[in-house]
Amino acid sequence: MSHAVIELSDISYAFPGRGETLKGLTFHLHSGEKLGLFGPNGAGKSTMLHILMGLITPDKGEVTLFGASISNAKAFDAARLKIGFLFQHSDDQLFCPTVLDDVAFGPLNQGLSREQATERAREALETVGLAGFEDRVPHRLSGGEKKLVALATILSMRPEILVLDEPTTGLSPEAKDRLVDILKKLDMARLVVSHDPDFLAATTDRLLAMRDGRIQPGELKPHSHVHVHEEGDVPHQH
Repeated sequence: MSHAVIELSDISYAFPGRGETLKGLTFHLHSGEKLGLFGPNGAGKSTMLHILMGLITPDKGEVTLFGASISNAKAFDAARLKIGFLFQHSDDQLFCPTVLDDVAFGPLNQGLSREQATERAREALETVGLAGFEDRVPHRLSGGEKKLVALATILSMRPEILVLDEPTTGLSPEAKDRLVDILKKLDMARLVVSHDPDFLAATTDRLLAMRDGRIQPGELKPHSHVHVHEEGDVPHQH
């Protein structure tokens, strides 16, 4: 087994005035792994992602990223340069006046020159099939286009790991298929949280379940099945 790049050990967390959301959770993502995580609403999936990204601090437990125990904001800042986090809602990730500005923002904050950041941004937009969108206004894009621009903002930083929080939320079937095609071409470790079993089966190699604040023991294998979409009456396989 390759080395773990993300380790969460005995993590517990409770929001103020509520019971525990995470209850002694333990999780590992190894180099090169493509993991899917699913579970009911309220199971703690997004809370777990926010803890591993340093957006909230656990009440108990240890976060280890790339072999180093992370316990302060400065350490998280350094680790986040290697982890591309795609938020569930793209509007939380896009805030600049143009698409190019949004996608170049990360490389600029990594210390690249304006010219280097622009080159990285154009490469990332080409990767997600949005070459020519540089001067578009992000908030005027479709939901699927926003999702791809948000993905480009993290790809432009050339992360080692992708962490995707409900990436198909609000997407049309066509936009979801496009996102699947892009992810299949990206050869990097990833953790995908989703309620969409077809999407998880297409973009990950192994599935884990979260219930009641813990990762359940054992694992599930993605599998294909035949079904009919609401929009049509032709059965097909995923």
